[in-house]
Amino acid sequence: MCVRKCSQIVGPCLLVLGTLAVAANILLLFPGGTSKYLLEGHISKHAKAVPAAFSFPQVLLAATHITALGWQCSGCSGCATRPNAFISAVLSKLALLGAAACFIFSGVGLTNGPLCFYNTSEHGALWDYPFLDSGSQEPDARAENYLYNRHTWSICLEPEGIVAWNVVLFSLLLLVSMAEMVLASIQILNGFLGCLCGFCEGK
Repeated sequence: MCVRKCSQIVGPCLLVLGTLAVAANILLLFPGGTSKYLLEGHISKHAKAVPAAFSFPQVLLAATHITALGWQCSGCSGCATRPNAFISAVLSKLALLGAAACFIFSGVGLTNGPLCFYNTSEHGALWDYPFLDSGSQEPDARAENYLYNRHTWSICLEPEGIVAWNVVLFSLLLLVSMAEMVLASIQILNGFLGCLCGFCEGK
């Protein structure tokens, strides 16, 4: 695939993925579609950190530039210059870093589990992270139960369905940020090829 066509595909895909990540992150702040828990401050700290915010500005900037660069070259009149290809590679590196940050934050949020209201044997009912390992004798047991044993999800009384909500949306953020990293890496290589060969092959 030529450098120009690659840019025409990568740019819009990055834009769609970045928008999807922001939408998933916004939904994390409104479990069950209600603002009650956000107003009460009962939202996971990893959701409140808005991990997609780390990647969206960089991804948006890179996607806009890459898309404009690719379509500017469609007729190859006044085609993209090598400096523009270099800028594309630099912006893609920033998008890669932003997506990596989102990936890490989302992974931690998924591993730690949601903040929810549940009953404990020692302190009664409280708001906390029931699936976060707090020095148990089997360090991996609770995380395994949480991620792979859905029977333990019912421990959370409020918000209703918060565990599934958390798992689905953080998993979506992980997949989206991974795809962003792959596309950004492709565009970095594409940008360097554009620097070496230009965007107007055969013209």
